Amino acid sequence: MAEPQREWFEKDFYKVLGVAENASDKDITKAYRKLARELHPDKNPGDTAAEERFKEVSAAYDVVGDEAKRKRYDEVRRLGPMAGGFGGGGSGPGGFNVGFDDLSDLLGGFFGRGGDGNPPGFRSAQQRPQRGADLEADLALDFEDAVNGIETTIHLNDGDGPRDIKARIPPGVTTGKKIRLKGRGSPGRLGGPPGDLFIKVTVRDHHLFGRAGNDLTLEVPITFAEATLGADISVPTLDAGPVKMRIPPGTSSGKTFRLRGKGGLGDLLVTAVVAVPEELSDEQKAAVEAFAAASDDSPRTHLGV
Repeated sequence: MAEPQREWFEKDFYKVLGVAENASDKDITKAYRKLARELHPDKNPGDTAAEERFKEVSAAYDVVGDEAKRKRYDEVRRLGPMAGGFGGGGSGPGGFNVGFDDLSDLLGGFFGRGGDGNPPGFRSAQQRPQRGADLEADLALDFEDAVNGIETTIHLNDGDGPRDIKARIPPGVTTGKKIRLKGRGSPGRLGGPPGDLFIKVTVRDHHLFGRAGNDLTLEVPITFAEATLGADISVPTLDAGPVKMRIPPGTSSGKTFRLRGKGGLGDLLVTAVVAVPEELSDEQKAAVEAFAAASDDSPRTHLGV
């Protein structure tokens, strides 16, 4: 795998993520998630620079975020490019470029051809390296993990036996999203490359929050008094705990407020819903009747009735 190792030597993935070479796995994951949220294409539509930076960050984390790859990467960086066995195709004696077909023809002239038309000892097309099959796996994610991203393990049990595959799920995935893990499918045959693994994501519902693109949504009940007079209330967020927000006087049921930066990759859209009590005490009923008697305006005037 000369090309990936050459890239490893030439690129400082730690610098790309903004962490030290001796950073812990936890710090590397934390740095990646922060950058992924800031640079995600859905949050930066039309920004090609942010998209390229997002790809660069993802590629860096794909290496140093994986324990085995990180160990190999550090070794390549320590020993230099020749540690990876870099090198191109060879030439024949005297500078002649000799390909497989040329060599096959040459040897065939000397030794004759087998029953498959190839010189003895040479493989037929069916015997040449074959790429492994692609695989699919289903993955159900909790709402929080889909919003924030997560590292998880995929359990496979195909024709090659049971095995576990570590997968990094990027922030912001939605139900139906397919994630490709290159080279994690079935092994190739006769030295061929492995296939790919495609993970199909299903996101479980949250008991409080919904999603609208990159934004999170939340319905918050408010009292008649809060809607009429205004109030400062606390609302939950997915990651940051409760935050304060202002309900202005005269808020109608169904009005939506935007809390910027409080909704994962986007904002938190809070919809106020005026809660009507099913039962009133005598004192409450008298207060409502007094309010009604003092009110001259009808909310149905525009209907002409």
